[in-house]
Amino acid sequence: MNLTVFSMMANAGLVVKLVMLTLLLFSVISWWIIIAKYLLFRRSGQASEDFLADFWESKTLNNAYESAKAATYSPEAAVFVSGFNELRKISAARNERAEKPETLQTKLAVMDNLKRAVRKAELIELERLERSLAFLATAGSATPFIGLFGTVWGILISFQEIGARGGASLSVVAPGISEALVATAAGLAVAIPAVIFYNFYAKKVTDFEGEIENFSSDFLNLIERDMLTRA
Repeated sequence: MNLTVFSMMANAGLVVKLVMLTLLLFSVISWWIIIAKYLLFRRSGQASEDFLADFWESKTLNNAYESAKAATYSPEAAVFVSGFNELRKISAARNERAEKPETLQTKLAVMDNLKRAVRKAELIELERLERSLAFLATAGSATPFIGLFGTVWGILISFQEIGARGGASLSVVAPGISEALVATAAGLAVAIPAVIFYNFYAKKVTDFEGEIENFSSDFLNLIERDMLTRA
C-alpha cells in the first residue's frame, strides 16, 4: 500500500477525516490571523513613529490633530483624537459659563473627564490590537488534543479490524496505525506556529500598551500643566 500522507488521509475513516478537516480549518484561520496581525502591527508601528514625530514638532494641538487624523493605524493617534475631542467639548462648556470663574476643583474635574476619555480610548485600541489573538491561543492548546483524538480513534478502528481478522502482520497493522498517527502530526503542525506567533504577538501588544500609556501620560501632563498654570 502507498503510504504517502495524501493516500493515508484518503484511506482514513470518516472520524479521522473529520478531524483532519477540523485541523485544516484551524490552520487556515490561524495563518490568516498571523499574516493579518503582522501587517497590522507593522503599519501601526510605522504610523505611530510618524505621528509621534509630528506631535512633538507641532506648535499647536490643532496641528497635531491634523497629523493624528492621517495616522489611522496609530493607537497613540487614536488616543490623542479622543482626548482632543473631549477638550473641544470642555472648551464649548467653558464658553457657555464664561461669566463664572474657574476654580481649582473645576479644573480637576475637567482633568478627570479628560483622563476617562483617554483611558477609554486606550482600552479600545488595545482591544483592537489583541483581537483574534485568543483564537491562536485556542488553536495552540486545542489542536494537539484534536489530533490525538483522531489518532486514538484510528488506532481503535485498526485494532478492531485486527480482532475481526483473528491475527495481524506488520503489513496489515502498519497502514492503519500510520493513518492514525497522521492526525497527531497534523495537530502539532497547526499548534506549533499558533503558539509561537501568539507569544510573539502578545509581547508586541504589551510593547504597544507601554508606548500608549507613555504617550497618554505625556499628553495629559501637557494639558494639566497648561490648565493649572493658566491664570
